[in-house]
Amino acid sequence: MSLSITLTINRVPKTLCLDDPRVTLLDLLRERLDLTGTKKGCDRGQCGACTILVDGRRVNACLALAISHDGAEILTIEGLSEGGVLHPVQAAFIAHDALQCGFCTPGQIMSAVGLIEEGHAGDDPERVREGMSGNLCRCAAYRGITEAVVEATRAMAGTKTQEAA
Repeated sequence: MSLSITLTINRVPKTLCLDDPRVTLLDLLRERLDLTGTKKGCDRGQCGACTILVDGRRVNACLALAISHDGAEILTIEGLSEGGVLHPVQAAFIAHDALQCGFCTPGQIMSAVGLIEEGHAGDDPERVREGMSGNLCRCAAYRGITEAVVEATRAMAGTKTQEAA
């Protein structure tokens, strides 16, 4: 039995046929669409390496069935920058050396973008740490990650203020 779903992935509409209704968004992205920036870490929703944005909200792609997101807008790390310009969170991660091995970085960045867009980041490092607690970093780059999220939150708030003026 083949099922058809339509997703907008990184601003590009796609109609996909699924042979198995149990395929996760993570496997669909990595194995069918070659979007390998989203990492397969624990495959149990515990590490956050597979974090993507679905309709603007953070989701562990390893736990999300693709079929249940028919019509959704998916944003992965590959679609975050626009026109070769880094997203403010990506730039802040580089500026604050918020990565070491880089395995968790795409999930960390996508989680940070979601946290900021949800309005839960603020400029309090403890609040950021709490909001990012679903993303693990085996290299312990947490200080840089927290600093990067705080800086990106300020940068994005400044951009929104300028756009409103």
